[in-house]
Amino acid sequence: MNDLIEIKNLSTYFSSSAGDIKAVNDVSFRIRKGETVCIVGESGCGKSITALSIMGLVEGPNGRVVDGQINFDGKDLLNISKEQLRQVRGNDIAMIFQEPMSSLNPVITIGKQIMEPLMIHQKMNKKQALARAIELIEIVGIPRAEQIANSYPHELSGGMLQRIMIAIAISCNPKLLIADEPTTALDVTIQAQVLETLRNIKETSNMSIMLITHDLGVVAEMADYVIVMYSGKIVEEGEVEEIFERPKHPYTKGLLKSKPIIGQRQEMLYSIPGQVPNPLELVESCYFHDRCGQCMSICETHQPKLKEMENGHKIACWLYEEEGQHV
Repeated sequence: MNDLIEIKNLSTYFSSSAGDIKAVNDVSFRIRKGETVCIVGESGCGKSITALSIMGLVEGPNGRVVDGQINFDGKDLLNISKEQLRQVRGNDIAMIFQEPMSSLNPVITIGKQIMEPLMIHQKMNKKQALARAIELIEIVGIPRAEQIANSYPHELSGGMLQRIMIAIAISCNPKLLIADEPTTALDVTIQAQVLETLRNIKETSNMSIMLITHDLGVVAEMADYVIVMYSGKIVEEGEVEEIFERPKHPYTKGLLKSKPIIGQRQEMLYSIPGQVPNPLELVESCYFHDRCGQCMSICETHQPKLKEMENGHKIACWLYEEEGQHV
């Protein structure tokens, strides 16, 4: 598979009265054509800000991309005009946001909201756009498509709204679909239906998907490749089988250990001790050191670099440097 998008040394900061918050800190990865890449980690680890940076939706005065490259289709998205970026956004790269109720306009019908990108990017007239909107509602598995097109967001359930967001995102046949927690707050049955919809769309269009989630069940079901983020940095990445069967970073192991296992009932589920550190208090160290049961003295004073190991598996951890091979 060829690379569709390559992110190099991306850093996105937010200004505050107490200093810069390094929400995304020197992050590099790539997504290949037809591949599903899942980005996982606790809340506040930089997953969503990475996605918004790719979309060009981190806006001033407080938020800014301070460094890096986002190479897509032969151009760096950080060095093109706003008009060029608008042509890419929605047309070539689309995004499903976390909260469909707050992402959709409450006073405009569902049909008109699906029609808008079709008329802007595909240059369809109203009749063509409406017909395509109804077709898209059917594609994402919602019955009574014509009636739904004339409905307002408040008249639909959360699961239906999430599918409408998918319909809007795929309306222009994007090359890359970014899905930010697309199954949050949905019940298990609806989650499965939404994921199945995404999987079917990917298979029929060979679209790449960047899926942001904290649900490891979703990762196991959807991912080809997994990126684990912590405090704005990538700490581990690899093929989905490598991450689940041979996790290396203590943080990744903690995430996997905290997932309930069917048939294994415990009095209390495991949780990683401590909290994600305050981004204003980060120092030159492994950011996970104060929560890690395998912490060494070097972890408290030096930050490990992402190192490639076997099978393309990458990890940023002092345990796997030469001086730490005893583990």
